[in-house]
Amino acid sequence: MVALSSLQVVQFRPPQDLSLHKCRPRSFIKCRIAEPTGEPAPLGQKTKYMDGFFEKAFMTLFARKMEKFAAPAKNGSASKEKGWFDYDYESFVDVSKRVMQGRNRKQQQEVVREVLLSMLPPGAPEQFKKLFPPTKWAAEFNAALTVPFFQWLVGPSEVVEVEVNGEKQKSGVHIKKCRYLENSGCVGMCVNMCKIPTQDFFTNEFGLPLTMIPNFEDMSCEMVYGQVPPPFEEDPVVKQPCLANICKFPVLLFCG
Repeated sequence: MVALSSLQVVQFRPPQDLSLHKCRPRSFIKCRIAEPTGEPAPLGQKTKYMDGFFEKAFMTLFARKMEKFAAPAKNGSASKEKGWFDYDYESFVDVSKRVMQGRNRKQQQEVVREVLLSMLPPGAPEQFKKLFPPTKWAAEFNAALTVPFFQWLVGPSEVVEVEVNGEKQKSGVHIKKCRYLENSGCVGMCVNMCKIPTQDFFTNEFGLPLTMIPNFEDMSCEMVYGQVPPPFEEDPVVKQPCLANICKFPVLLFCG
C-alpha cells in the first residue's frame, strides 16, 4: 500500500453497524452507482454512476464557481457560459484541469479556498467555530454529514471508527473508490485540488482539524476529523509519483 504508514496515530476499524451504511431503496440518501453489484468498479475500470437532480446541481454550482478561474477550453466550448444542469461529472473535472493550467500548487490550492469561501455566507467560518469547536462530538458530527453530502463528489463512503490521539471515535470517513481521482487519473489534482485545500479549509478556516489519507493503489481515501494534518513536506503524498499509466493531465505536483 502506498504511503501513509507513517501516520501511526490513526488506526481504522470497520464500523460496528454496517446496516446503517447499506443502500436502501427508500432511504432519503440514495446510492447512485449504476454497476450491477452496487459497488465501485474494480481498479482499472471506470465506475458508472446515475446522477440525479441534486448531484447535477452540486456539480454545476462548483463548476460555475471555478469556471472564472479556468483557462479557456481548447475546443472553444468554454466561450459560451453553460446553463444549469449543462454540467456533468466529466465537464466538472475538465474545469478543475483548466484551473490548474498556468498555476503552481499553492496557487491551485488558493483557488479552491476562494471557491469554497464564495459558497458561504459572510461570517460563516466564525459561526462554524462557535457551533463546532474541535471536540470529539464535532468531529463525529461532521464525519456523519460528509457521507451524504459529498457522495456526488467522491462516490460511496461510510463512517468508520478511528483512533485519534489515543481515543476511539467515529470521526473517520472511508471513501471506497474516490470518484474524483478515478475520473481525473491524476495525483496532482487529488492533492492540490482536493486533499490539501480541504484539509486546510477545515483546519484553518473552520478550526476543526482534518486529515485526508489517499491510497493511490486502490483509489480509496480516509478522512479523519479531529486529526491535525502533517506539514506538507512531511506528508507521505510528497513521495507519491504520477500515475503514469492512467494520468490524463501530467502536471508538476510539487512545483512552487
